[in-house]
Amino acid sequence: MRIVITDGGSSDHTVEIAQKLAAEHPAVTYLHNPKRIQAAAINLAVATYGNEAEFLIRLDAHADYPDNYCQALLEEAKTTQADSVAVTMDTQGKTPFQKAVAAAQNSKLGNGGSAHRSGISEGKWVDHGHHALMRIDVFNRVGGYDESFSHNEDAELDTRFIKAGYKIWLTAKTNLVYYPRSSPMALFKQYRQYGKGRVRNILKHHTKPKLRQMAPLAVFPAVLLAFLAPLGWFMAVPFLAWAILCLAYGAWLGHKSQNAAIAFSGPAAMMMHFAWSLGFWCGLVDYARDW
Repeated sequence: MRIVITDGGSSDHTVEIAQKLAAEHPAVTYLHNPKRIQAAAINLAVATYGNEAEFLIRLDAHADYPDNYCQALLEEAKTTQADSVAVTMDTQGKTPFQKAVAAAQNSKLGNGGSAHRSGISEGKWVDHGHHALMRIDVFNRVGGYDESFSHNEDAELDTRFIKAGYKIWLTAKTNLVYYPRSSPMALFKQYRQYGKGRVRNILKHHTKPKLRQMAPLAVFPAVLLAFLAPLGWFMAVPFLAWAILCLAYGAWLGHKSQNAAIAFSGPAAMMMHFAWSLGFWCGLVDYARDW
């Protein structure tokens, strides 16, 4: 299999390591991604080498993959005849902060019950999942990733997959271990971009989002409303209800796991909710201004 490492200019020696691997192993190729974002990286890899293969297997950074990952994906594609095979994510942390974030992201409080964020015992057909394998001819037919999306490019592509009549299989045969952002600021920026990406996807395709996807939308208005509490205590009720729910849920997770770090999953969830909600509303403002 050809292994293409596409990098947008990392400053952590990724480029040097990738170039060294490419020099040592004929199957490894390094590509520079001048557009930097993930969508452009994968489009570039497919445009350059896609005519050599039937399948594209996407492996992102910030994750670990089991030894049989590619084999399991290929077997599932052949067995199910799916056009895309998605996987679930087991989020884990190395530092106390990451462990708190991981606990939040693995819980319904953090993922809203998303199938690919939870463990499954049997595979099933879905509308969206963490991208793993795609048939290259189908990927090209729908136009690849939309490079105007810096985040949520996977959900946007899946929307086009489903609209075009293609099928996505969420496998239970393999999964990946994902490591969340290691600092509060990085996590905040990531989820703010997720919120912006979500509203762009909705507006582009005129889709009707699920309730679990839109529940955090109320967080930013609730925070703004709380600032008006001096005019009336009831203004703070939505914010307090949300904060108490998150903090209590985090405390319960910490008690259940007997791990003090995981008790902070409540504040981590609050940060993710607020950043996502802020990004969503900012995305709406940007759209209205451009329109």
